[in-house]
Amino acid sequence: MTRTHFIALTTGIAVALTAVTAMADNRREPVQFETLDIDGNGALTQEELQARGDARFNEIDADADGFLSEAELANAGRENANQRAARILSRLDANNDGKLGRDEVRPRNDARMFERADADGNGSISEEEYAELQSQMRKRRGGRW
Repeated sequence: MTRTHFIALTTGIAVALTAVTAMADNRREPVQFETLDIDGNGALTQEELQARGDARFNEIDADADGFLSEAELANAGRENANQRAARILSRLDANNDGKLGRDEVRPRNDARMFERADADGNGSISEEEYAELQSQMRKRRGGRW
């Protein structure tokens, strides 16, 4: 492997891992227990959890017809994407200019991350090493990637 290919591979992996980490870190915020515990008794019932699901359905069902259309689902997806984008920007925008430069999205520890992924220390990441890295990241994120 030439030095150029190695640098390109390393950079590609670092960017991919940064993007995946950013997406995983910025998924929809979990609903607070107090919000779900409608009667405030310190315990959640199936009915309370169903009520939250119904409330979320109603939020998405803009025309209140009891059905979720493709347009309503797309709008909900855009809303979630906009919220994630705002959280990513606020978290990573080090100079507060309202946009992200390469230096702001590049992982601070990309060399260390690469070394950890390169389990056999041969200077490259095999398909098996990459799969193991993905597995470890899933475990740290509670089964989600």
